[in-house]
Amino acid sequence: MAKNILILGASYGSLLGTKLLMAGHNVTLVCRRKTADLINREGTEVRIKLRDEKEHRAIFSRDLPGKVDAMPPEDVDVSRYDLVGLAMQEPQYNNHTIRVLMIKIAAAKLPCLSIMNMPPLPYLKRIPALAAMDLEDAYTNAGVWDRFEPGLVSLCSPDPQAFRPPEEEANVLHVGLPTNFKAATFADEAHNRLLRALEADIDAVRLDGHDVPVKLKVFDSLFVPLAKWSMLLTGNYRCITPGEPQSIHDAVHGDLARSRAIYDHVDGIARKLGADPADQVPFEKYAKAAESLLKPSSAARAVANGAPYIERVDLLVKLISHQLGEPSAEIDRTVETVDRKLDERIIEG
Repeated sequence: MAKNILILGASYGSLLGTKLLMAGHNVTLVCRRKTADLINREGTEVRIKLRDEKEHRAIFSRDLPGKVDAMPPEDVDVSRYDLVGLAMQEPQYNNHTIRVLMIKIAAAKLPCLSIMNMPPLPYLKRIPALAAMDLEDAYTNAGVWDRFEPGLVSLCSPDPQAFRPPEEEANVLHVGLPTNFKAATFADEAHNRLLRALEADIDAVRLDGHDVPVKLKVFDSLFVPLAKWSMLLTGNYRCITPGEPQSIHDAVHGDLARSRAIYDHVDGIARKLGADPADQVPFEKYAKAAESLLKPSSAARAVANGAPYIERVDLLVKLISHQLGEPSAEIDRTVETVDRKLDERIIEG
């Protein structure tokens, strides 16, 4: 039976949305009215490379069994939906109309699956070692999350790399690294049955007889999504430099020994919180993937384009590491660089 999924964010969210549409489910993308009008008129296009193919395939929502629509947050009727996907950048949740929608979602007690790099605060409260920590300073507005029950919020490790080509319309997404969304379970088994059914439906999808990458993989461990932290601190945030942004490739491979040390330190923080080594991704696998990541991270591009706020997983990991008594001079240096660049943007603005 088709499920109705509400996804906040029509850029990165359209990747998960397209996978759900291919599996026969219905998706509503929440975005600006201009983008919503474009999607409702023309649908979405996600470009993805299948295994052993040299060129990207263009997957159009109009050709898929599921139905997509889009709307601004003020038009959403939350009673229509079975699951909410959180796919906006964390600072966007501070927008007034989004905050109002979040209040409605929390009141409806809908299960929320985040594919943000920045983990929602209620999710972190499900981890005993983090439940009492002071982490609010890492968020643009931590109060957005106050009404959410922790057990209703889960997290994916958003490993797939994708971006909107700057020369294209806002309904186009290009997937550069088609890896999997690795999701932790919810507290309620009924919600987990829904999550695993979506996992199976997406896994069964074929395109011209070929398997389609970017799966939804469900794990019992709360710590599997935290594996992304090592990648973000080693690559993404180190793309932000005192000068021009650098590519993820250069951030990682410019000094591989230093990158390994940062990666291992963040892995160690996750293990101190309760992660098992099996929950984590070996550095060698990440370094290999980074060889093909020849653009700056989305965070670095946002800062370079004048954004005064970005997702601050770097600051979150710093706060956790200090409260665990495991600080890192490298992490502190990265946070200082990001702070300085953002302060420059605020002053210039």
